[in-house]
Order: sequence, then structure tokens, then C-alpha cells
Amino acid sequence: MTDPTPPDHHSANDQPSGDAHASSGAEDVAPAEQLVFTDNLPPPPFTRPLPAYRISAQQVQWLIVVGFVATGYALYLRYFAIEYSPVGLACGAGLRTWLCTTRELITALFRQSVFGIVALICGALFVIRPSLVLLTLGLIAASFGIVLYNIGLSGLAVGLMFLGFARPARAIG
Repeated sequence: MTDPTPPDHHSANDQPSGDAHASSGAEDVAPAEQLVFTDNLPPPPFTRPLPAYRISAQQVQWLIVVGFVATGYALYLRYFAIEYSPVGLACGAGLRTWLCTTRELITALFRQSVFGIVALICGALFVIRPSLVLLTLGLIAASFGIVLYNIGLSGLAVGLMFLGFARPARAIG
């Protein structure tokens, strides 16, 4: 008696009892349940996440002091030099003191949005290449900008500086 099925095909009765899929003639691949992964090997270098940019506790203290001093001086200039009417009247009448000169300079700078533009440039550069110097300059400019009517650009700069902490730190070497 001859078998009607060709020799390279198997009938359903010829398969082992635990295998539910039929062989297609290609080489057999182990199911995913049989693969063994070991956790003792490090991942490839291109998949390791780089550490985010971090600043030390001393740098945070420096930034807190600089931020409070810049905001305090900007508040002083706004409420005791720019908006205070006796000072405005005296400076408008021709008084030449350091306060009147500072008032004129600060007024010219915030009318041209210089504080917001400088803060935005420092924030963008901080995202590209984080450093404490850029963060300090951006914090000073943003503090002056927020207090002295450049809120839009200075707020965007502060957002960029926050975003700079999410980027990986630059490689040493």
C-alpha cells in the first residue's frame, strides 16, 4: 500500500501533541516562551539614557540669592523710581542723580523689550548647552523682565530654562 500524502507534508496525526502550529517547511523557530533572557548583561550603549543636567546644592543656593536680589532690585526700581510720582516729577524737571539716570536707562530698556529678549536668548542657549552662567544671566534678565513689563518673552525664557533641565548633560571629555 502506498501513502497518498507526499513525504514532505505531515498530516494532523503526525504532529506532536503539544505543538499547535503546522510546520511550513522552513526551519523551526523556538516559541517566545522558550527564549531565556538574562539580566546580567548591560544594555547596548546606544540605549542607555544619558543623565539629565543637574546642578549642585551650592549652585542652587547661588541661584536663589541671585534671583531674590535681582527681583528685589527690579521691584525697588519699579515702585520707587519708575512709578513713584515725586521721583518722576523731579527727574522730569531736570534733576540729575543716579536714581534719575537709572530710571531713564531702565525705562529705555524695558520699552525696547531688552530684558525679555536677553532672557529668551539665554534660555534658548541654556536648552542647547546648559551651564550655570547662562542660567544665572537668564534668571537675572527674566526677573527684571517679569517685574518690568516684559512678561511674555521673560515667561517663555523661564519655560525654556526649565526645559533645559530635561535635556541630557553634556559629555565630559
